Amino acid sequence: MPRILLPIDGSDVSTRVAAALLQRYPAAAAQPEIHLLNIQRPVNQDVGQFVDHEALKDFHREEGLKALAAARDSLEYAGFAPVPHVVIDDQPAAAIVRFAREQAVDEIVMGSHGRGAVATLLLGSVAREVVRLADIPVTLIK
Repeated sequence: MPRILLPIDGSDVSTRVAAALLQRYPAAAAQPEIHLLNIQRPVNQDVGQFVDHEALKDFHREEGLKALAAARDSLEYAGFAPVPHVVIDDQPAAAIVRFAREQAVDEIVMGSHGRGAVATLLLGSVAREVVRLADIPVTLIK
């Protein structure tokens, strides 16, 4: 059974990733093990001084689960049992690749926002960085 990682940021593009995966694995017998991952950026250190560490962890977990909800619901409705994960990291691409290695997934399937070449050059791209860093197949859904 393949193990697949779906990094989900809660955008429309990331929701389309779940739909694309359902097209690839329509039969219940061929279900892969699916891990949904949301990366939460840490709060500013100034804010962290005034907020309890556990409260911040709870906040990040809640926000991460909200971002995963649409993809999780559509996969569960189709009979899959996705495993949700929330990670706090200020380098999303590195966190995705590290998580993929730790979980020994076979493939990363993620959305690409499809920005133009100039915007990608100036803004950077998490998807592009994941492709560069990963040592397993990465499928981009536009």
